[in-house]
Amino acid sequence: MSRTILDVHILQTVPPSNLNRDDTGAPKSAVYGGVRRSRVSSQAWKRATRKAFDELLDPSELGVRTKKVVEALTERVSAREPSLEAEQVWPMAAEVLQAATSAKIETPSRKSGGKEDKDDEAADPQAPQSSYLLFLSAQQLDGLAGLVIEGIGGKAEPKVFVKDKDIKARAKQIAATRHSVDIALFGRMVADASDINVDAAAQVAHALSVHAVDMESDYFTAVDDQNTSAEPGAGMIGTVDFNSATLYRYAAVDIDLLARNLDAGLMEGERAGEPVRRAVEAFIEGFAMSMPTGKANTFGNHTLPDAVIVKLRSSRPVSFVGAFEKPVVQEDSGDGHVRAACKALADHIPAVEKAFGATADHTWILRVGEHTADLASLGAEADLRPLITEVGEAVAGRLGKRG
Repeated sequence: MSRTILDVHILQTVPPSNLNRDDTGAPKSAVYGGVRRSRVSSQAWKRATRKAFDELLDPSELGVRTKKVVEALTERVSAREPSLEAEQVWPMAAEVLQAATSAKIETPSRKSGGKEDKDDEAADPQAPQSSYLLFLSAQQLDGLAGLVIEGIGGKAEPKVFVKDKDIKARAKQIAATRHSVDIALFGRMVADASDINVDAAAQVAHALSVHAVDMESDYFTAVDDQNTSAEPGAGMIGTVDFNSATLYRYAAVDIDLLARNLDAGLMEGERAGEPVRRAVEAFIEGFAMSMPTGKANTFGNHTLPDAVIVKLRSSRPVSFVGAFEKPVVQEDSGDGHVRAACKALADHIPAVEKAFGATADHTWILRVGEHTADLASLGAEADLRPLITEVGEAVAGRLGKRG
């Protein structure tokens, strides 16, 4: 059975930085090919990509992932019914959300549990929260807001309102359809209601350096501005760990699954391929242009990729990380790692695709500078905007032919 798979491969050099820390505060790392590599977790870059969507897509096409889901729902209710106070909305919103997701929704308790805390709670009530993060689209929240308004308008007791089989079924239906782009791409897991889970259409690999890395530590001091000349020494001292690396980044998008996830989100008169095209274009740009924010103020490590390779396939995803199982080394003392990494990819990609009969249907290349020249033979070259447009049109065209 023919599939449509989008592969995105990126080479990106990052100077001294600490993009993604482990539990000790050091940059994350992994052993690959027998040597220690710099690593940036898939979760870190997925979040960076998802945050980039805020600038690339309309808010109606996005979702929110939060424990404070009652507050998020109450905001939508209040926007439509300004006369309703938040505290009036909370009980109905909590019950409707519980009916839709089966998640436990309750008011968080004060930690110490003393009389003073109980008095504070009475004076400053808190909105109920989910026991774990819930990921709901803007359209799903809007639909549930309508249900909340209906319940409040009917003057029903919240628990009685959601006991009605039709209301409960409507709540479930709202939560199970009209998925946002970020939910369709990155999936949703609801522990208490597997029937509204969404399988992720996008897979993002942990970014790995193409070479061995040394972890370094920066010793720093801060001077107290109010100190006089008679008070020498630092007001604070400390250390921060960092490394620098040329990273290989990889992601794959199952276009067919993405289309199924977005089918229920079609607007009236919209072609089936349009939401998928917008999602694909946003994903490529968001993934390529985003950067995890760990220690960004400390290091200012705001680089862009040296090379982006996008492939459209009819079989299965293919990562080319194997090109770097043997860590690349500088060809001479004046050469960096990018040139050697590009040569490794230029040799590895055709060899793998020929050996397994896995040649891509289309390949697009974005490359910067003469040190990436070896990649020019792999596919059609384009700058980012034309590349994104061409890929989006190719994906929409394939979906259009199928349906």
